[in-house]
Amino acid sequence: MINNKKIIVVMPAYNAEKTLQQTYNEIPFTIVDQVILVDDFSTDNTAEIARELGIEIVIKHEKNKGYGGNQKTCYDIALAQGADIVVMLHPDYQYTPLLLEAMSYPIANGLFDVMMGSRILGKGALKGGMPLYKYIANRFLTLFQNILIGQKLSEYHSGYRAYSKKALEEIPYHKNSDDFIFDNELLAQMTYANFAIGEITCPTKYFPEASSINFKRSVKYGLGVIRVSFAFRLQKLGLWKFGIYQI
Repeated sequence: MINNKKIIVVMPAYNAEKTLQQTYNEIPFTIVDQVILVDDFSTDNTAEIARELGIEIVIKHEKNKGYGGNQKTCYDIALAQGADIVVMLHPDYQYTPLLLEAMSYPIANGLFDVMMGSRILGKGALKGGMPLYKYIANRFLTLFQNILIGQKLSEYHSGYRAYSKKALEEIPYHKNSDDFIFDNELLAQMTYANFAIGEITCPTKYFPEASSINFKRSVKYGLGVIRVSFAFRLQKLGLWKFGIYQI
């Protein structure tokens, strides 16, 4: 705990048997109270390895629900377990668990409601192996969203995030997509609800075992980001109402 705040790490997993143990072993249990892993119908031994590691709650979906669908289960369980702070940590070791403390303290101290581990702050993205086309798309989409949403974030697309209990309880995240655009929708919702969002520099690693969407799905995600941004602006202007922003 930090300041008597219960910290739960959620791990949305899919075919992570090769990287799960390394990720888990670096979690700072001096502050983390509980770990929850949700296996989204993997075809490998992710769930079995998670149980062998001693992860207290391991859930395996009976069918693949998608990245967003996996997160919905993660947050539902974390809130039911009494989490005050929920940190999403990918079990593919793309984001370092060593930043969990830096992600959690600002929320525990009441400075922010949401924390992002940004790959763009500093020079870690390309150095860590981010493909050039993804880096360029990241910069363009971030600029586009900052203009339409009125934020000033370095990126909207990192999968390393921490949320306060209040933020997750007040946002209707079950209305969001079950696909990769879930992350972007959730961040737009947090902005719409005026939750304070902070960022820290986060190194990242791209390697064969790390999960990453291909070019075709990246294009689909990019179009989804544009849709989310226009919907946010139309909602703010009172020109249209969208379910995800009915907060």
